[in-house]
Amino acid sequence: MTKSVNKPFDPRGKVVVVTGGASGIGAALTREFHNRGADTVVIVDLNEDRSRGVAERIAAGNGNGAVVGAQLDVADGEATTELIDRIEGDHGPIDLYCANAGIATGTGVEADVDMWSRIWNVNVMAHVHAARTLLPRWIERGGGHLLTTASAAAMITNLGDAPYSVTKHGALAFAEWVAITHGARGVGVSCLCPQGVRTPLLFGTSADEFADLPGGTSGSSDDLDASTAAKAVQHQRVLGADEVAAFTADALGRGEFLITPHEEVREYAQKRTEDTDRWIAGMRKLQAYLDQDP
Repeated sequence: MTKSVNKPFDPRGKVVVVTGGASGIGAALTREFHNRGADTVVIVDLNEDRSRGVAERIAAGNGNGAVVGAQLDVADGEATTELIDRIEGDHGPIDLYCANAGIATGTGVEADVDMWSRIWNVNVMAHVHAARTLLPRWIERGGGHLLTTASAAAMITNLGDAPYSVTKHGALAFAEWVAITHGARGVGVSCLCPQGVRTPLLFGTSADEFADLPGGTSGSSDDLDASTAAKAVQHQRVLGADEVAAFTADALGRGEFLITPHEEVREYAQKRTEDTDRWIAGMRKLQAYLDQDP
């Protein structure tokens, strides 16, 4: 078995930040770290009322640590630094930063420039903004961990959503670069690459509707409806957000870089690299099938 590149991360007594934390995987990660004994988990979301509401509900359950909500547009680098400064001033040094916030478009090359710019800033540059602020501090302290939520799309592709596929590849590439460049200085880096997860982002439901679905969590997202991108993922094995969060926390405890709750994704990625032409031919067949699927 290959040796893990990171030191095992244990959330007990730690300060954890989760962006996109009021919905889906982010809310599930928050619950998981809180239940595993984190001292403080900060839910960061574009919607401050929702982040505070989810924080209150989680804090009222199991766990003894604090759960607090905060507002941030993760695409804003200056605001990201200001929030990190405020969190560390109020709660202490950040031990784990989960760059989890992300958006999808359900579009192809027809997406306009503004849409490409927005998804690039949220799905890639948000991670850069956080790392730019935290890395010097973590290197000085001799520790700190960055968890990037990418997607199976980062390792293969996401039919029906070109901007999402491109930016998730970028998120994985950035995480790898940080791990290689700063890992020897005590900085841990992990990249979460799930396939289908039962979240609002996949099923295009509103926050209130999704809260009533099995395994769902309250939150909001872009509405993908029955787009090819959503159908492509829904045709695969779909996990609950809580399953993904538990798997992720366990993988962090083992010090792993690449976290794949759907183990078949590693097999897909291996086939893609072994025979790319055959892989593309197979994906074309899947695309054709989905185009015919009502």
